[in-house]
Formats: sequence, structure tokens, C-alpha cells
Amino acid sequence: MPTFDITSEVDMQEVRNAVDQAAREVANRFDFKNTDSSIELGDAGITLRSSTEDRLRAVRQVVEEKFVKRGLSMKALDWGQVEEASGATVRQLGKLIAGIDSDKAKQLNKFIKELSLKGVQSQTQGEQVRVTGKKRDDLQAVIAACKEHEFDFPLQYGNFRD
Repeated sequence: MPTFDITSEVDMQEVRNAVDQAAREVANRFDFKNTDSSIELGDAGITLRSSTEDRLRAVRQVVEEKFVKRGLSMKALDWGQVEEASGATVRQLGKLIAGIDSDKAKQLNKFIKELSLKGVQSQTQGEQVRVTGKKRDDLQAVIAACKEHEFDFPLQYGNFRD
């Protein structure tokens, strides 16, 4: 029986490249001079720092532009609240979302089941969802329907087997 996997992953090399490009642009742009604006990539995610909330929004916009330019989904970033930091500065943490947790997997399985395609089943396997079906066309219909539907997390489709 044909199968494929639905995953939610982030290419960390592309994230690193996007953050490096954004940091370079922030360091060189005239409107960021003397604002102590910075971008850091850590284990928890991306940390933005600046002197005012207005400049912080501009730094965030630069990061988002670089993400889009490098083909990364904006759904992979979950921006936290703007916090006051030491030295009269502000910061914001953007968490990188990867993997499909149980709630998202339930939502995905429910959506696939509501398509009511004959012979198509889905099940959660760790941080991915495996979809099986009797016909290849049915699986391609599931992929097309998932791409049309707006989930709040990025999806990739792979490991397609006949």
C-alpha cells in the first residue's frame, strides 16, 4: 500500500544563514546606528535586542524578510512578548517550532479523516504523521488538501512509497 509522511521541520542551516544576513544588514544600515540593535541565534531560538520597541519591530521585520528570502516558513517562528531588558533596552525571543506534537497531530489526523477518502488512514508516529492509502491518487489528494488548508505550523511531505 502506498504511504507518505507528513513532518514539520526547520532547516537549521538556512535559519543560521538568514540570521547572519539579518545581523549583517542591521550592523550596516544607517537607521540602526547607535541603537544597540542585535540579533542572536541560540538553542532556545532567535533573540532580538534594541534600544526602543520601534527599532525592535524594524529588526524583527529584517529577520522576517531574510526568512522569506531564504524560503523558510514564517509559521516556524513563534514570537514572544517584548520584554524590558537591562540598560533601558528591550528584547524579544522568537522560538523555532519543529516537530508535530500530539495536539497538532490530532488536528491533522482529524482533518485527513474529514476528507473521507476511501481507504485513506493516518496515524501518529513520534513527531510525524504517516498516511496510508489504497491508491496513489488518494494520497496525492490528501497532500493537495493539506496544502490548501491553513495550518498554523509548517508541513513537509516526504518518504512517498508505492
